[in-house]
Amino acid sequence: MTARQTQLQAFERLLDIMDDLREKCPWDKKQTLQTLRHLTIEETYELGDAILDNDLNEVKKELGDLLLHIVFYAKIGSETKDFDIADVCNEICEKLIHRHPHIYGDVEVKDEEEVKQNWEKLKLKEGKKSVLEGVPRSLPALVKASRIQDKVKGVGFDWEEPYQVWDKVQEELQELQVEVASANQDKIEAEFGDVLFSMINYARFLKVNPEDALERTNKKFIKRFQYLESKAEALGKSLKDMTLAEMDVFWEEAKKM
Repeated sequence: MTARQTQLQAFERLLDIMDDLREKCPWDKKQTLQTLRHLTIEETYELGDAILDNDLNEVKKELGDLLLHIVFYAKIGSETKDFDIADVCNEICEKLIHRHPHIYGDVEVKDEEEVKQNWEKLKLKEGKKSVLEGVPRSLPALVKASRIQDKVKGVGFDWEEPYQVWDKVQEELQELQVEVASANQDKIEAEFGDVLFSMINYARFLKVNPEDALERTNKKFIKRFQYLESKAEALGKSLKDMTLAEMDVFWEEAKKM
């Protein structure tokens, strides 16, 4: 048996199990597209965690969870006769072929950037009125800002040099400080948003994924703070009873670990 045959056999096994669960399991029978939605979002974040941790075994498991959800949605779609897993696969195949004319047509591209620009142009030809239509409304704000900037870059709306973006960051910081001094909370929030948006833009020029960067810092902070908590517990103390100077000793220890 070839590797492809093994893969197809495994996928068919999953489809068969999904059929069984939908027919026989009380919980699975009850699910709808709407009830699965928040679970799918959770699974996506869990996959993201595994990727950031570079835990490839966990990545494999989380990919399985996401694949289950895709099969689940397709099964529900087949029951309502709206679509099935074949329709899902064929839809993405046709889209990929259409959006890669440099592979399946006679278009020539010189680099990755030109591929992305062509991608956005093709989407507009497909009937989209704005390049930003493809940015999901429910994305977290930080991820959404990154996607917005990436999308407009695809049609040439972008800075030319990193220093220009850094200058913009500095400008936004100054405007924030002006509003902080005025104590107008609404304007402070607006300017703070501008600072974040410009920093996310700068991250793109540095080839840094801002979501990944922030999550790495989150994980680092959690690890250090939990070390601090464990040291306080070993001394029989509560963090509330410790001075900042006392806590800082253990914080510095955590940073060296």
